[in-house]
Amino acid sequence: MGLTIYGFAMDFASGLGGVRAGLTRFREIMYSGKKIVVVMPAYNAAQTLRRTYSEVREQGIVDEIILVDDRSRDDTVAVARSLEGVRVHVHAHNTGYGGNQKTCYRLALEAGADIVIMIHPDYQYTPKLIPAMASIIANGLHPCVLGSRILGGYSLKGGMPVWKYVANRFLTFAENVLLGAKLSEYHTGYRAFSREILERLDFESNSDDFVFDNQMLAQILWHGFTIGEVSCPTKYFEEASSINFRRSLKYGFGCLAIGVSYRLAKMGLRRPRLFSARPRPAGTSSG
Repeated sequence: MGLTIYGFAMDFASGLGGVRAGLTRFREIMYSGKKIVVVMPAYNAAQTLRRTYSEVREQGIVDEIILVDDRSRDDTVAVARSLEGVRVHVHAHNTGYGGNQKTCYRLALEAGADIVIMIHPDYQYTPKLIPAMASIIANGLHPCVLGSRILGGYSLKGGMPVWKYVANRFLTFAENVLLGAKLSEYHTGYRAFSREILERLDFESNSDDFVFDNQMLAQILWHGFTIGEVSCPTKYFEEASSINFRRSLKYGFGCLAIGVSYRLAKMGLRRPRLFSARPRPAGTSSG
């Protein structure tokens, strides 16, 4: 029935454009047979959320959008609830950036996602890369894809502070050595994952803070998954989210600690919970 309605709308699009726009929200796009869910961990994103949402929708391959609000102090929730097709979840209390992502991924898996793409609703990263990132996963090239600000030299061009750029390059070099990888960066907030990865990793046991991102990548490498990267233009402006120098310093030391822990675990000198000896079987609930 859904396909019949959609076919009818396509045949008469020139005269019934409004009807077609109304009908498309009822169909599943299912890119390459995969359900694509975009998750947005939100905090005080009222001014940029609508622009991010519009560009996500323009890509034409997203089946569902889930926004998790971490007790914003602005109108983020009101704006999100005014957007068609957005599932809004509001935390009872502020859980932190990592805690927000945990809810995002848990809800995406519950929604039946095959591919989960995490993008910040602050419009710092362009949603125009969603088709490319989804395609890499859907075609079995890599189960994880990062939108890199470093590839193509977009970081400084987009306004990244020089001190953040220098810290990014140092941490990335150190982590590549410790984790045995060759990524251009580990610190982007634009990420795509296959369902298999999210079901395999014990991400619920990770930090609720910003270092959650780094823990995820270390776990992905630990379990033998590969990580692809695409060059991502980035914008730095007043409304875009950012962490201050003190928290950046804490994050940096946390990243180095994860790298050292990973290397020691590889050498058999210790086995932290972060790198479980027996990975959770795919298909098992994250709890």
